[in-house]
Amino acid sequence: MTTTPTRLIERFYLEVWNTGNELVARQILHPDFVFRGSLGPEHNGPEGFILYLRAVRKSLPDFICNIQDIVTEGQRAVARMEFVGTHNGTFYGIAPTGKKITWSGAAFFTTDGEQITELWVLGDIDAVKRQLGVQAGGDFTSQ
Repeated sequence: MTTTPTRLIERFYLEVWNTGNELVARQILHPDFVFRGSLGPEHNGPEGFILYLRAVRKSLPDFICNIQDIVTEGQRAVARMEFVGTHNGTFYGIAPTGKKITWSGAAFFTTDGEQITELWVLGDIDAVKRQLGVQAGGDFTSQ
């Protein structure tokens, strides 16, 4: 059954990220899914993405993704995003601070009409670093 990129993006953020629903992730992510996030290396397939999802939600247990805008062109789409969470677990080597952090980003999706096949997220990592007290040149890729 064909679905729109907008509907897939809404499910990805509202059902997968905002609730940690791994079953929905497995349903909407293509078996060959490629994910490149701002906070680390590339992850492949639904299971590779789910490991990333778990790590972020462990560090920011109340992590929420707010969709600000979605623009689509055929089976491709971009979403303007706001990310919010409380730093209650070690996050990229930084001990918990208890601070609520917020940052903006953009997510570039490719779909095949049924599932998400590729996603590249660009987030304002400098905003995250400032809020957690990390030097501007600090490395977040070592998790």
